[in-house]
Amino acid sequence: MTPVNPDADATDQDGAEAGYHKDLGNRQVQMIAIGGAIGVGLFLGAGGRLKEIGPSLILAYLACGIAAFFVMRALGELVVYRTRSGSFVSYSRDFIGPWAGFVTGWMFWVNWAFTGIAELTAIGIYVHKWLPTTPQWITALVALVVVFSANMISVRLFGELEFWFSMVKVLAISTFLVTGLWLVISHASIGGGHAGPANLFTGNGLLSDFFPTGFAVALLSLQAVIFAYNGVEMVGIAASEAKNPKKIIPKAINSVAWRIGLFYCGSVLLLVMILPWTAYGPTESPFVVVFSSLGVPAAGHIMNLVVITAAWSSANSGLYSTSRIMRGLADVKQAPRFTARMSGRGVPVGGLTLTAIVYVFGVGLNYLVPSQAFDIVINIAGLGTIAVWSSFLVANIRMRAMAARGELEPPPFRMPFAPWSNYLTLAFLLMVVVLLGFAKDFAQRVSFYSIPVVAIGLFIGWRVVRKRTPENEPRLQVVAPQHDGSELR
Repeated sequence: MTPVNPDADATDQDGAEAGYHKDLGNRQVQMIAIGGAIGVGLFLGAGGRLKEIGPSLILAYLACGIAAFFVMRALGELVVYRTRSGSFVSYSRDFIGPWAGFVTGWMFWVNWAFTGIAELTAIGIYVHKWLPTTPQWITALVALVVVFSANMISVRLFGELEFWFSMVKVLAISTFLVTGLWLVISHASIGGGHAGPANLFTGNGLLSDFFPTGFAVALLSLQAVIFAYNGVEMVGIAASEAKNPKKIIPKAINSVAWRIGLFYCGSVLLLVMILPWTAYGPTESPFVVVFSSLGVPAAGHIMNLVVITAAWSSANSGLYSTSRIMRGLADVKQAPRFTARMSGRGVPVGGLTLTAIVYVFGVGLNYLVPSQAFDIVINIAGLGTIAVWSSFLVANIRMRAMAARGELEPPPFRMPFAPWSNYLTLAFLLMVVVLLGFAKDFAQRVSFYSIPVVAIGLFIGWRVVRKRTPENEPRLQVVAPQHDGSELR
């Protein structure tokens, strides 16, 4: 077998790297990954989920967190093998097929386009605490203008802005973990009761305590919980603009994985021990509820400002990532031509503009159905998350099969327990999609019935672009091994 040369790729074949500035360092890549994953799914969505399924949300976050870890490691192995602009779109294209690159790229765009709308919606909900008479859509529009402007200037400004946005989120979560742990250990008085493990149990039996609304309802919440982990793939997107990706990416993935697990599972566990799960709801961040219940007037307002920053950060990441993916698709003529346009500062302005246009429609959704906008968009975004994560896992399986046949050199950063971890994670994601068919919630039904609509749209789109794809499609370049005669001596 002739080995595949991982270095003979995008730069010479499709120009996908052209125009990008390698301005992101290790601290920025790590914070982009953390910032993308810690957003409205935790800061706002956890409240609504707790109201629906109670303490079983801890188990849901744990199960989805394990899946997210394996997804990150699968992507990490691909990135370390070969760093390339467009990241997992090119991996799907090379290891699965041209159609897979098309589907993965557009599903990622759908995912983050709707995620951005969710983040802007969340900002509108948070600001309502201070400005109850201001329409939700106006706040969302102002937030959109800010993140669009930041992304248009330069990747260095984006990196610095995202670093500090993410730093605020990490410090806020860390502060909550320390404060929450102290409240639980000290059995502090809060919200008319006392913090402690007793809030997990009502005396109706372990099963009833953890699944107060039923096991089936808890299963149906998994898609929304997966959405909360949406953004772990940011580390792959940022790799193309990192200074030393083969060194930085493994460190970023390993550190981000345990931090996200601690932040998500630890935060939800403390939330249900500090206050009864019935104290939370979908209209206010559960973290704001806790700090407001402490009796310190400014605490709730400070946390509200933090969660606004968190939502802004994730919307910022969404614009950044979708613009890079769109440019990668445009380079192989699978996206509108204008999305390939780059500015002199190394910013893909065409892709940014396309996503921003969709965000504007999201602002309109906040005008039409402000009370349902958030749940509708996060469930549709969740479908995109599942599709993109699945592409990582399948591409990783195919790459490992090629390595086993001696067609490429396996990278040193490996997916643990592969290929069984890939198969089990794929089965878990498939189960989540199938369960949507049994949902009674309006937002979940909307996302389930959107599956055939999206599938038809992708099928028609691929039929349109596939004839012009082969001659422009960058694929893995196979090079003959070099011999200097030393193997004969």
